Amino acid sequence: MAMAVSVGEGNSVTGGGTLSELYQSSRRLLLKSRDGLERLERFEYTSSSSSMLSSSSSSSAVVADPSEQSFDAVRKDIAQIQSLCSEMEHLWRSIPAKSQRDLWKRKVEQVAEEADSLKASLDKYNLRHQRRMQEARERAELIGRSNGDSSHVLRIFDDEAQAMQSARRSSRMMEETLATGVAILSKYSEQRDRLKRAQRKALDVLNTLGLSNSVMRLIEKRNRIDRWIKYAGMVLTIVILILIWRWTR
Repeated sequence: MAMAVSVGEGNSVTGGGTLSELYQSSRRLLLKSRDGLERLERFEYTSSSSSMLSSSSSSSAVVADPSEQSFDAVRKDIAQIQSLCSEMEHLWRSIPAKSQRDLWKRKVEQVAEEADSLKASLDKYNLRHQRRMQEARERAELIGRSNGDSSHVLRIFDDEAQAMQSARRSSRMMEETLATGVAILSKYSEQRDRLKRAQRKALDVLNTLGLSNSVMRLIEKRNRIDRWIKYAGMVLTIVILILIWRWTR
């Protein structure tokens, strides 16, 4: 490549333009590539949400993707930026002044780093895109194979649904039976508690009646004794009075 060099900031020239012109072009391409990559990622998110709705389309329709052209454009822009960085590197190395050479070195390295970052992001996007397209093709092929025996698949689904409904009904009946058994056992437990309380009350009443009978028998016995004592005292008093009466006469 024929190249002429002149001293001064950004005044080095080559067949592709001055260093400043190449730098400005690379910055414009960086902005364009970044914007294109953002559009690709936005399209990726919107297409992933609608891919389930279009899963019944054919595989050839799935492969047709408007993002392919944008991907190629961004890839070409990044390649052009890297080419410009290579040209700018030759130019800044030919600058005699060390301060200007270091300044342009930092600028060119910054552009090269941004281009590498965009290229890495674009490669990741491409991997995700290829994987998504492969999944879409496989899904379309699977749906295409299942279209031939869709009635058989639907019949299988109906049988499974009926089996699940029958299992749910059986489970519900068992739960109701279990609940009824628990309620009956709880009623039996309550009745047993009431019977125990009634038994305790009956025993208390019987104990109270037994004590009352014993007291009544003691009272009656004491009354009989008191009556005999009274009668004996009366007889003894009469005898004593008779004896005193006879003795005094």
